[in-house]
Amino acid sequence: MDPVPARPAGPQPGRYLARHTTLPGAVEAATASLDPAQCDRRGPDGRLIEGTAGVDAGTTSTLAIVPCVLSDADWLTSDQHLRLMAVASVVTGIARLLADDPGTAILHGQVTRMCATLHHATRPDTPGLAPEFEQAL
Repeated sequence: MDPVPARPAGPQPGRYLARHTTLPGAVEAATASLDPAQCDRRGPDGRLIEGTAGVDAGTTSTLAIVPCVLSDADWLTSDQHLRLMAVASVVTGIARLLADDPGTAILHGQVTRMCATLHHATRPDTPGLAPEFEQAL
């Protein structure tokens, strides 16, 4: 994924998204750390322990804030807004799917379909999916 375009120079360049051009790093960190073994489970006392699928809280926080701050990024096009929203949502969704039920998410193709969506959202100027990813959907 290309870096998030920086806010043009101006009197108030300190908005959140302009400062947090770490979104590509957060996406890479989340996808690299995915671990189906870190799923929801019961502790020794019978309480539910919510899994993280291997994604740390800081990375999850960076991805979760994107939809909340896109309206401040008025220098981005609508297409860029949608792509950023899709990337943050899909990566967060993959982690949640793996934490909730890794077997179903992997064996029934949910993760594959979400990766195809991620692939499409990060392709800069291609209107359709590559043929190998259309089959995954």
